[in-house]
Amino acid sequence: MVKKLNIIWLKLIGGSSNFSLESRIFHSISAGLIILAAFYIPYNFFAGLYVASLSALLISLFFLYEYYNSRFNNKPHSSILFGVIGIVIFSVNYFANSGINGSTDIIWPAYLLLVFAISPYRQHLAWLIAYIVLFLALHLVAYYNPMLVKHPFTAGKGELIDRITAFPMPVITIYIIIKYIRKSYDKERLAVEEKAIAIEAQNRQILLQKEQIEKSDAEKNKLMSIISHDMRTPLVNIQSYLQLLNGNELDNTQRLTIEQELLADTNSTMDMLTNLLQWSKSQMEGSVVNLGPANLLDIMKSTLDMGKMQAGKKNITLNYDINPALMLIADINMLQLVVRNLISNAIKFTPNGGIINIDAQLVRQECKITVSDNGKGIELNKQKKIFSINAEPDYGTNNEKGVGLGLTLCKEFVERQNGRIDFESTPGRGSSFFVFIPVGVLA
Repeated sequence: MVKKLNIIWLKLIGGSSNFSLESRIFHSISAGLIILAAFYIPYNFFAGLYVASLSALLISLFFLYEYYNSRFNNKPHSSILFGVIGIVIFSVNYFANSGINGSTDIIWPAYLLLVFAISPYRQHLAWLIAYIVLFLALHLVAYYNPMLVKHPFTAGKGELIDRITAFPMPVITIYIIIKYIRKSYDKERLAVEEKAIAIEAQNRQILLQKEQIEKSDAEKNKLMSIISHDMRTPLVNIQSYLQLLNGNELDNTQRLTIEQELLADTNSTMDMLTNLLQWSKSQMEGSVVNLGPANLLDIMKSTLDMGKMQAGKKNITLNYDINPALMLIADINMLQLVVRNLISNAIKFTPNGGIINIDAQLVRQECKITVSDNGKGIELNKQKKIFSINAEPDYGTNNEKGVGLGLTLCKEFVERQNGRIDFESTPGRGSSFFVFIPVGVLA
């Protein structure tokens, strides 16, 4: 029943998409007053309040006319005519209905509130002054000319009935106006809040896109630097060596020295190219990870043996201690690449005769792989960016040149396996890198 009444009421006043707040308030008041007039007009007439009955009839006809034009003909209501009609009708009704002892003073403020609600803001002050002045004028005229005031009903019971019957009109008017103002305010506040949330989300998205663009630019610049310089240098050296062989006779000592340098450059370039291809592949393919149970020693044996051979060329001792029964959940290829990079870095930055230790142990539900050395360590000002693509590559103890992608790739590959990577380093005393990989049940 209530739902049906709400639907009927909405049809009478119109929707917010077609009518302004002032128009909907006017429609609501008009409909309410027309309904009330259906009771007030006959009641006042049979009670002998002919002027009041006629006033109610005129007001209801005026409201009906304005309501019809506004609601169905889409013509704006006249706030000026509305205010003037109120002044005229209430002025007449004041003298015809007991003046200050009647009910006109009860209705007058409510009508002024209605004028405020349906008129533009620029008219409000004028209406306020007009109604106050006329209100005072009427009361002063009635005070000095009491014979102009008519008393159509008897004191006591008549006055009681007049007040009781007049009271619903201003109360209903105030109720409707306040209700619509509150509903409109709440609706606008909600719209503003939703808009603010949408703007905030949009700003976050813009910032995220900006960060992604900046990251993409950094990656592009990094690749261009590698291609234009780091990958070209060893090829130029090989070309120069071949030209030297073609035009000059070299003794065995000179030849051996140059070939060793070229071999070191070639090995460094191969590591560089491997990391570059792996990193490029990871960027293109996204997070393709093949996790599975694996025995750590079995999958690391070949990588560790290769690391021993590389370390031996610099007279570096490489030790490892891994429990043969240690199992973990990992992507085998990714984990091998991570450990290979860490060992290669340790060899690069450890001087001849240094020591590298590799061990693995179970720490709670993680396998902790540690690669430590007693090399040159990492400078403090470079430690914050050590895993970033923006990290500056450094030279090893034998001037080995890195590309700066190794640790970035390690971090990415470890995190894709639900793991994490960390390090400790003291300049001049060495570094330790820690890789944590889950040993739990495969997800």
